[in-house]
Amino acid sequence: MHFRHILSALGRHRIAVCLLVLEIAFTCAVVCNALFLIGTRLERMHRPTGVDEAHLIQVGVRSVTPGSADAIMAQTHTDLVALRAIPDVANVAVVNQTLFGDNISFSGVSLSDAPQAPSVRVAQYFGNAQLADTLGLKLADGRWFKPDEFIRYAQLENGSSGVPVIVTKALANHFFPGQSAVGKTIHAFGTNPVVGVVNRLVQPRDYGPGEHYGYAMMFPVEMPYSRGRYLIRVRDASQRQAVIQGALHALKTDGPLRLVSPKDATTLEAARAKYYRNDRAMAWMLVGVCLLLLIVTAVGIVGLTSFWVAQRRRQIGIRRAIGATRGDILRYFQTENFLIATFGIALGMALAYGLNLLLMLHYELGHLPAWYFPVGAVTLWVISQIAVLGPALRASNVPPVVATRSV
Repeated sequence: MHFRHILSALGRHRIAVCLLVLEIAFTCAVVCNALFLIGTRLERMHRPTGVDEAHLIQVGVRSVTPGSADAIMAQTHTDLVALRAIPDVANVAVVNQTLFGDNISFSGVSLSDAPQAPSVRVAQYFGNAQLADTLGLKLADGRWFKPDEFIRYAQLENGSSGVPVIVTKALANHFFPGQSAVGKTIHAFGTNPVVGVVNRLVQPRDYGPGEHYGYAMMFPVEMPYSRGRYLIRVRDASQRQAVIQGALHALKTDGPLRLVSPKDATTLEAARAKYYRNDRAMAWMLVGVCLLLLIVTAVGIVGLTSFWVAQRRRQIGIRRAIGATRGDILRYFQTENFLIATFGIALGMALAYGLNLLLMLHYELGHLPAWYFPVGAVTLWVISQIAVLGPALRASNVPPVVATRSV
């Protein structure tokens, strides 16, 4: 079989061939970038947080009666005792912000207090002595906070300096690459000595540069319930809903008039699912777009090849009459389709690269990895060969006698 003869035959159908090449190229460009977007969304949705998500519950309480700071702290301690008394509760803490929540507390952190010192935005977690254990954090270096290091939230607001801090490994590597961060100082609330490093703790909300997602720090602060949320770790994940009901009941019946709504109580896994629902919807939408484009491309190949087979029935019959086998006819149409698909894929790869540059410029998307191109090419080659198989088999079944019917 000579490619020159196939190319010559294709040259007699330039418009149809060009349309099919453009269709394949467009599909290749869109599918490669769509799969890349799906991959980045899935990777983002499943990044680990460093906490024991499967056993965590968060509960918010809103006070509707004014009270002094001491009274609110006393009520907070009463709540903690009541929550720890609930069956299957392993530990309870109060934290200023929770993962996948609506609020986020940042602080600019640098190695110097000079006004022009370079800084990075770091998520700051304020919590009591039980926070690290409640979250299930793992210490990589240094130590946890000592009991006498905890301060009131009001003291931190008033500019208390020298408060120790525990940072994440990602933040420690940023400021002190190749060194131990323990014993060093950073500047967030004045000068803060680093006493410990945890393996991982991420920011409450997932946005900004990906490498900054793990930039977080913890301060030893006794938080009032009015400034944060209760974080509860259960022993048995299957008992989370029962613990939520118990926590709501305990908070409603204990203390002054407060708003305790089931809407403010959820598992951390549910909070993650809600936070990433738009990403999940986008991923499924892109999957639908990819499938639709591949189906349309396959239908286009089937339709055009069927049309060509109908046009060439007499020519196919002549070839059969002079000795061409069914396999020869089948390979002819498959090779013809392979060449068309190859032209489309080559053009599609260039379009995919250009589309990726456009997305990088306007949506801060990363480079399209090179391995997407061969995967996309093989996928389109396989689909095009499957699509052409039906018309090609019908062509191979054209009997030699067809050549004599028009004579």
